[in-house]
Amino acid sequence: MYVSPRMTDSEYAAGKALDKVRHENNLRFDDCLHLAVSMRSFRAENVSGFVKALLDCETQTARDSFGELAARYPIVITRDLGRAKEWTRSRARGSERFGLVASSKAQRLKPHAIDIRVNVDPVQWFLNNRNDTRSSYYLEDAATEFQVQGLELDWACVTWDGDLRFTGSGWSYHDFRGSRWCNISKPENKNYLRNAYRVLLTRARQGMVIFIPTGDASDLTRSPEFYDSTFNYLADLGIPVLG
Repeated sequence: MYVSPRMTDSEYAAGKALDKVRHENNLRFDDCLHLAVSMRSFRAENVSGFVKALLDCETQTARDSFGELAARYPIVITRDLGRAKEWTRSRARGSERFGLVASSKAQRLKPHAIDIRVNVDPVQWFLNNRNDTRSSYYLEDAATEFQVQGLELDWACVTWDGDLRFTGSGWSYHDFRGSRWCNISKPENKNYLRNAYRVLLTRARQGMVIFIPTGDASDLTRSPEFYDSTFNYLADLGIPVLG
């Protein structure tokens, strides 16, 4: 039996399970089988490593990884959803597919006409043509991590809500219940949310734009502080800001 030693990386949460079998006589670790090695992106082998470092708050590693992939895998960030959509459309050539994605806990993107409660049919979203409003091309219906898991786009417009917030040294995890955000305390639920963003940030084969709202000081559910630190963190990693 062959197991990759890098399966102990944080995103796979396999450390405890591997510890139990590590000393088995018929087991040998093989790094070539590591599932983090991207087999999808033909332009950016380092995307998964960059996203891992970003979400693990390994700032310098993330900066270095981004520096290696930026020239062949464009990533930009913006506070303007209209510009994000414009950037996405302008990048695609021919039949290249693009689409809008969001976390399944992104409940406060509704003011931007992004409602993750809308039932998205993955078949229509991924396969229908540009003239079909149900297709990803329209950049209207956002697919969640559930609908895009294991699938891919050429270009992605990733929307980032207040469910996952950078605090300056790590992440703050939240679930919107009723009329307010609630802290997520269980470690397994925190890992689930972080991995949801890992899925969203690794769906694009050729590049992506990340939209982070400015928030609204008059709306307690969309306070600018829920978003600003995350935007500043991504900008500090070297990701260019789209005006």
